[in-house]
Amino acid sequence: MINFHTLIRFLLVCLTATTTAAASPYPNRPIRLVISYSAGGPVDIVGRLAGMKLAESLGQPVVADNRAGANGNIATEIVARSTPDGYTLLVGSNGSIAINPGLYRALPVDPVRDLAPVIMLASSPLALVAHPSVASNTVKELIQQAKARPGSLNFSSAGNGSSAHLAAELFKNLAGVDLSHIPYKGAAPALTDLVAGQVQIMFTGVSATLSYIRGGKLKPLGVTGDKRVAVLPDVPAIGETVTGYEVMTWYGVFAAAQTPPPILNLLTRTLADASATRDIRQRLGALGAEPVGLPPENFAPLIRREIAKWTKVIRDAGINPE
Repeated sequence: MINFHTLIRFLLVCLTATTTAAASPYPNRPIRLVISYSAGGPVDIVGRLAGMKLAESLGQPVVADNRAGANGNIATEIVARSTPDGYTLLVGSNGSIAINPGLYRALPVDPVRDLAPVIMLASSPLALVAHPSVASNTVKELIQQAKARPGSLNFSSAGNGSSAHLAAELFKNLAGVDLSHIPYKGAAPALTDLVAGQVQIMFTGVSATLSYIRGGKLKPLGVTGDKRVAVLPDVPAIGETVTGYEVMTWYGVFAAAQTPPPILNLLTRTLADASATRDIRQRLGALGAEPVGLPPENFAPLIRREIAKWTKVIRDAGINPE
């Protein structure tokens, strides 16, 4: 039989341990960083840079966990359904956060309702590139060529509803041209066939095209941001020719909704400081990206605007996921 005084001492020890654990400052154990795409891509690279800086600044290990699949929906659901304590974070992009709500009729979670934005880390434009056999050398010439022979120009993409596909659909809409879409199972085979001349043009990540552009295997016609990029200084922004055209790929960190504000604020400050460092700027520059450091109060409304923008593009074009 348990002695009454022994039981009391045991309960006091348990209570003290629980109180001490609850009072321990965040973080006091490893942080899981769920990355919504496979290893080696831009989301993964940006995520691992963020994880490295979090580990350095917070003094706890940050474990990268790549959970690719379903256009990022798998990773998003994992974090949205996790305990809101700041120990499970998401690295997502505009594809998984802003495009998927308009692309899928039923999502397992709502990115706006079920996630808390921490920070937009970085953004980068896409490049509009063409096979050398294409007669056009500028965006203006491409539009003229497309209007002269509607549907004769085709473009490849990583698949229906991908960022590259939607960038082309927005271009078609604003420029008033008819281009034929050829979807692939990923960006790599789409780019491979472009280089081989099986397709004619493509919107794709700047970093993926640089070696082909420098080797003369592709020619750049424009970039999708609102300004030129440092790695392609002579390539104009498409918006210089097509009024209102702007497409940016962005990368952000998110926590589960209801994560305590002090934890979110600490993560935001830490990652904002990291994005301003010289080494992060250089590493992002190699990807054709720039650090942004956009805080939640600005990031959240941007996400809502992006969801509305891409939902309209998807509906107007009648796009369905594969």
